Amino acid sequence: MEVILIQDLANLGFKNDIVKVRDGYGRNYLLPQKIAIIANESNRKQLAENLKQQAHKAAKILADAQALEAKLAETVIEVKVKANEDGKIFGTVTTQNIADALAANEINIDKKVITIAEPIKQLGEYTAQARLHREVKADIKLNVVAAE
Repeated sequence: MEVILIQDLANLGFKNDIVKVRDGYGRNYLLPQKIAIIANESNRKQLAENLKQQAHKAAKILADAQALEAKLAETVIEVKVKANEDGKIFGTVTTQNIADALAANEINIDKKVITIAEPIKQLGEYTAQARLHREVKADIKLNVVAAE
């Protein structure tokens, strides 16, 4: 079964992609949740028209994402957390902590697009990744320090 995605779905595709899925998955999950619509001929024509109209808007969004990526490349974010004398953190650094630290530096990124490769449980320097656009992924340099 081929469906047109209405919204981004992790491990499947992005909005307006035509993807092939199993019949049960499409019929029982994607269609009732309004995540996708069936990719019949009329829906494909409507998708093509919508994509044509959105082409110049997409170029601006991509340029903004690339500018944000360049800004993140030259910025080191300092995340202050409680830690003991050995440098072990009480808890872990989450994507919400990173998003808050970015907001303090006047960079607004949703916590849902930030991923951390491994849990951060020690003080030090780390790297997280933000998916800013389907074509743009930015590395976020973190410096985890003890709060005083």
